[in-house]
Amino acid sequence: MSGPASQAGAGAPPVPGRAGLLRRLEGRLRQLLFPLHGAESGEVLLHRRRVYILPTNAGLGFCALVLVLLVGATNYNLGLGFALAFLLVSCGLVDMLLTYRNLANLRLRAGRVAPVFAGAEARFELVLINRSALERYAIGVDFVGTGPRYLTDAAAGGETLLTLACPTSVRGSLAAPRVRLVTRFPLGLFRAWGYWQPAMRALVYPFPESEAPALPLAGANADDGRGSAGQDDFGGIRNYQAGDSMRSLAWRQIARLDLEHGGQLVTKHFEGGGADELVLDFAAIASTVPVEARLSRMTRWVLMAEQRGLPYGFRLGSLHLQAGHGAAHQAACLQALALYGSGAAL
Repeated sequence: MSGPASQAGAGAPPVPGRAGLLRRLEGRLRQLLFPLHGAESGEVLLHRRRVYILPTNAGLGFCALVLVLLVGATNYNLGLGFALAFLLVSCGLVDMLLTYRNLANLRLRAGRVAPVFAGAEARFELVLINRSALERYAIGVDFVGTGPRYLTDAAAGGETLLTLACPTSVRGSLAAPRVRLVTRFPLGLFRAWGYWQPAMRALVYPFPESEAPALPLAGANADDGRGSAGQDDFGGIRNYQAGDSMRSLAWRQIARLDLEHGGQLVTKHFEGGGADELVLDFAAIASTVPVEARLSRMTRWVLMAEQRGLPYGFRLGSLHLQAGHGAAHQAACLQALALYGSGAAL
């Protein structure tokens, strides 16, 4: 039987079951008990409201043992049993205080983060600051949900530098994940932890194309990948670089080398002459190539030009950079490629 009622029921969204309701309640409870903090810059203090503590499995077993001991001492009226039970309770309370104090009032500060290529691990530097006179031991630091946990100590009145790794898969500006600090020192009966969201972002460059075409040198004489620049005066011999013409190899010097025992190919180096113009233009790449593949090719071309010491211009959308080379020029080009189309900024 079909009708309006059955059609409306078929198009209605499924009613969440008990599992979905429990998951939603769990999420709200977690947000209430452990509220998320926004990205925090500068020094951050782990005050008492940011440190949480609960018994571990070993701590729950310890509580059960003390309870059984109290019941036995009560049934048999054992004075030594009461004394032992109270002693164990005192030890548990002292351990709870020491575990909490091992983490409370620590200060955190963001360090440096170096840019990486997509697929590599972004490494975030974090500084753990202990301005108190107490030594802090066995503090675990990790990113929530990613990466391994690192154990470290914080000396009294000192600073500890940590480096946490986070995998990358796509280009762009990657925000640091939430940091978690955990400790079970000294007896492991309690677990104290706290969270911190550092205001750090890693710049992720596009992955360089593995088999990119030759550099787009302007001019007719570009069959050797270097154009007609520098073919007037012999300038010496240098190590072979990828893309050098076979005609420029220094065969006399190569004949004297034993390549099987560490010898390297060498090529002739010329100076003088008019250099061809090298412009890396994103729009010049065929539009049939996907955008990400074009960005990867541009990345490889920037690295190739820098490796060979060739000045190059750079054009990407509205960004036009004059010909140049060096670390600053390369960083500007790679940053533009990483943030192309995202509107993000570091």
